[in-house]
Amino acid sequence: MSGNVKIISPIDGSVYAERPIASDAEIGAAVSAARAVLPEWRRVAVAERGRYMLAFLDALLAMNDDVTVELAWQMGRPVRYGGEKGALEERIRAMAALAEEALKPYTPPAKDGFRRYIAREPVGIVMVIAPWNYPYLTAINTIVPGLLAGNAVILKHAAQTLLVGERIAEAFRRAGLPKGLFANLVMSHEQTEKLLGSGKIDHVNFTGSVAGGRAIERAIAGTFASIGLELGGKDPAYVRADAKLDHAIENLVDGTFYNSGQCCCGVERIYVDGRVFDDFVEGFADLTRKYVVGNPLDASTTLGPMARASFADTVRGQIAEARRKGATALINMKVEGDRPGSPYLAPEVLANVNHQMEVMREESFGPVVGIMKVRDDEEAITLMNDSPYGLTASIWTRDADRAAEIGSLVETGTVYMNRCDYLDPQLTWTGVKDTGHGAALSKYGFDALTQPKSFHLRDV
Repeated sequence: MSGNVKIISPIDGSVYAERPIASDAEIGAAVSAARAVLPEWRRVAVAERGRYMLAFLDALLAMNDDVTVELAWQMGRPVRYGGEKGALEERIRAMAALAEEALKPYTPPAKDGFRRYIAREPVGIVMVIAPWNYPYLTAINTIVPGLLAGNAVILKHAAQTLLVGERIAEAFRRAGLPKGLFANLVMSHEQTEKLLGSGKIDHVNFTGSVAGGRAIERAIAGTFASIGLELGGKDPAYVRADAKLDHAIENLVDGTFYNSGQCCCGVERIYVDGRVFDDFVEGFADLTRKYVVGNPLDASTTLGPMARASFADTVRGQIAEARRKGATALINMKVEGDRPGSPYLAPEVLANVNHQMEVMREESFGPVVGIMKVRDDEEAITLMNDSPYGLTASIWTRDADRAAEIGSLVETGTVYMNRCDYLDPQLTWTGVKDTGHGAALSKYGFDALTQPKSFHLRDV
């Protein structure tokens, strides 16, 4: 296999970076090196593995000024937000702190004459196929716990954010991670499918589209590799009549439009109790109008371009379809460069929406949201569940007991109350329905990356 992969910057359409695709021999050598180093890595104490991860974190944080600018060029996030360092640090430190307890053997009740326990052993080689939208965080969710659990890791990053893989590899080099334990490979789709189907990968984690997840499942069919998938989302929010309205507005606007709406757990549809609907919509639209859309390298920009023009055109199509079916566009912001075929797209808020519109049913992954009036909790629950996806849902209320009751009836992986668009590394990250399969982070994030092994030792 030959050829190059190019990063086309959303800022100006230029080629920001270009890298050669790895040869089949290079891929084979990386897999062989990973397999060879595994026995030695398994013998390293979990606490010592944790020290490598913290040194890796320090190396990444030292690069952050450069990383922030690179992210703007690669996928359009404004430099004013400083990259992903805060959440990155929180997740790595949390997983390093959890590792020893999560990975220690389980001992059942004592039984005379026997020593019994269940050890957690590494699965082997873990492959991470990472997306571009949160290119460090989504990769780290599996890379760090995978290494902590005693595995080797191969990273195949999205073409849009190729430099992220290089930065991660360099940070591990600076941390002194043993050679062969981590490899960053630039691969074609064909090479990726071939490797997954080779039987040489023991676990694969993929974050991306539903169609992509199905392709991964087909590729590993018959290999018996385990799999973790985080796929599409259409995350709902429900604002009850007793909500602290200014708090809900401020947080839901940010949860909707941060990263130009290109967030796995970004808010994509909002249901509001009719008694506070008008006040909520007015405040939400007013705050949305304060966004500054423009070049992400400009410190005054709060909303950069989408990663690709095609993504922006998909959102434009959803907005147009909703308006044809009777939705009201409340923002209508004029932005330089906002036209078909451009990644620059102004934020939009739609009222008078319903579930016959794509914007309330299909993933948008962009700066648009529909806001719908509901009568009561029961109607809100029904509408929140009227989706093939289920990653997160947020409930905005002063009644924690009622939030928990509603949350128990919503088909989702995470229930929030009075917050959204956040991933707590102490809690498991998972989804239901077409959103995916498996779990990351928390103590449960180690389960897919380890194999239980029983020891049944009898005295004679």
